Amino acid sequence: MAPMIVDDDSKPKSLETLLKDLKVDTDDAPTLYPSVNQDELNKKTAQYLFNYGTTFNTDIIVGSKGLYVYTASGRKVLDWTSGQMSCLLGHGHPEIVSIIASHAAQLDHLFSGMISPPVISLAERLCTLLPDGLDKAFFLSTGGESNEAAIKMAKVFTGNFEIVGVGGSWHGVTAQALGAQYHFGRKGQGPLMPGMHMLPPPSAYRTIFKKPDGTHDWETELDYGWQMIDHASCGSLAACIVECIQSSAGMHVLPTGYLAALKRHCEKRGMLLIVDEAQTGIGRCGDLVAINHEGVVPDILTLSKTLGNGLPLSAVVTSNEIARVCHERDYCFYTTHVNDPLPAAVGDKVLEIVVRDNLVAHTRAAGEVLHAGLRQLQARYGCIGDVRGRGLMAGVEIVADRETKEPATEVAKRVGERAYQLGVWANLSSHPSFGGSFRIAPPITITEAQLREGLAMLDEAFASTEGTMPLYI
Repeated sequence: MAPMIVDDDSKPKSLETLLKDLKVDTDDAPTLYPSVNQDELNKKTAQYLFNYGTTFNTDIIVGSKGLYVYTASGRKVLDWTSGQMSCLLGHGHPEIVSIIASHAAQLDHLFSGMISPPVISLAERLCTLLPDGLDKAFFLSTGGESNEAAIKMAKVFTGNFEIVGVGGSWHGVTAQALGAQYHFGRKGQGPLMPGMHMLPPPSAYRTIFKKPDGTHDWETELDYGWQMIDHASCGSLAACIVECIQSSAGMHVLPTGYLAALKRHCEKRGMLLIVDEAQTGIGRCGDLVAINHEGVVPDILTLSKTLGNGLPLSAVVTSNEIARVCHERDYCFYTTHVNDPLPAAVGDKVLEIVVRDNLVAHTRAAGEVLHAGLRQLQARYGCIGDVRGRGLMAGVEIVADRETKEPATEVAKRVGERAYQLGVWANLSSHPSFGGSFRIAPPITITEAQLREGLAMLDEAFASTEGTMPLYI
């Protein structure tokens, strides 16, 4: 096992010590908003902020630093979701802060046809680190935008228009990305993009496709899905888009061999394979990019979230041949912030730090600690039906009964609220499409002590919440 980042005192602390540590010291807390009225701000939130599809947390966050966020009520909370799964190196990383400050002052935003050194450096560093066949890149702002660009690229290159997605997927809220997304957000807006098809969700925990021994028969499931698509297709299949770990669906990992089989299905039909690594990329899963885990090279790779460490930055990377043909066919994805220098400089620095500090190996080692701790919780509480993930991405699914796998969303909600009170934030996905699953993805700079402290708080949250079905006396 590779050496892990450790604190000076890496021994697990008692819960009492832990809670005392989570009281904000004046020397420790950020001072950007030192004094705010939380009740007044919540009233203004209700009055002025449009609800875009979420429930706003009543705690107003006034600061972030390292692995923690700070509340107006005077608490610090261990951030086990890296913001929106994005702050790969933690909040306020000093080298990232320095890059932002220097480029904000001297090289921030340019005309979209102008190219700057950080954009060239990021493209070179990224393409050099990726497998052959991922040779040319350009940079946008969000994951949805990069997936939109990738889908359009596939359509221009193939001359076809039908796109295959996977059940449980999340690719963004722009038109084509949303059309290929089968988790949430499709309703209430009339017809979506034409020519969109869905493969069955590859969820080993809840699948109806099983071998005689009860294990997931993903090969039959995948073949069946393609048979249905072949029946439905009008003969214009362009691409299939997939995530290596379906985070929004509850952290479902593609079965071993699935991605390679998916590529063979695409090649058989003259389609491109697009892999969306918004959350899995840049070391999160114990490989620099998740496609490295099985050595599968897609035709187009999209990155976002982790690449910008919380800043809006995404990438579309493809082969020399696809880039050549698309250029000849007048491919256009010209946006206000394409190849902006400031976020590109941040992305370049993120890659430099991840490689320089050997954070991929650290993530593998830290992931072993995280998953071992979560499996230990599963052995202690009957409400934990499944623990899954890879590296520093983990899902914990809460059920009312392990045999029937009936979701226990109210229990999950109470556990999540209790964990937050104790000082650790783990996002609870409570949408009916995946029951109640905690999504855990802390910054990959997390220390072993911080992992064990978070696990201790989760343990206390389960122990002190009614309905968790303890399996010990």
